[in-house]
Amino acid sequence: MATTRSQTRLYKRSHFATQLPLDYVYSPSHCWMARQEDGFWRVGLTRFATRMLGETVDHGFQVERGASVEPGKILGWIEGFKAISDLYCTATGRFDDSNPELKEKITLVDKDCYGAGWLYRIEGTPDSNCVDVSDYVKILDKTIDRILEKQKGDEIE
Repeated sequence: MATTRSQTRLYKRSHFATQLPLDYVYSPSHCWMARQEDGFWRVGLTRFATRMLGETVDHGFQVERGASVEPGKILGWIEGFKAISDLYCTATGRFDDSNPELKEKITLVDKDCYGAGWLYRIEGTPDSNCVDVSDYVKILDKTIDRILEKQKGDEIE
């Protein structure tokens, strides 16, 4: 089932650029959620998150289909060349399933992070900390500014 995105917002800061779908909601932990026609939500990593991980090499889930979940619960993990990270739940509800395509094509996470590279589906309500694209841009600005400040500090040492 393909996700249709009609409009995006260009985001550029420092050496980072992406197109953010306007009809998605975003978590402070750099995940996106897209409402599906069947009422479920698809969840994936934002372009910023995939860049921080580096090229995705593997992933796994430790939650069963149909399990009750809540924001902050660790659902699984994802590994990139630069880092490995836990995958946290971004909603209250029921875990539906992980993306079966990723078992054979993990590169979809990098190549189409806002589409075919989604990670899991959930039935429920997004975490109250999830925000629209305008507020996510503010989160990105603060995050990138912190990274740039740290890099600047590292250069001085």
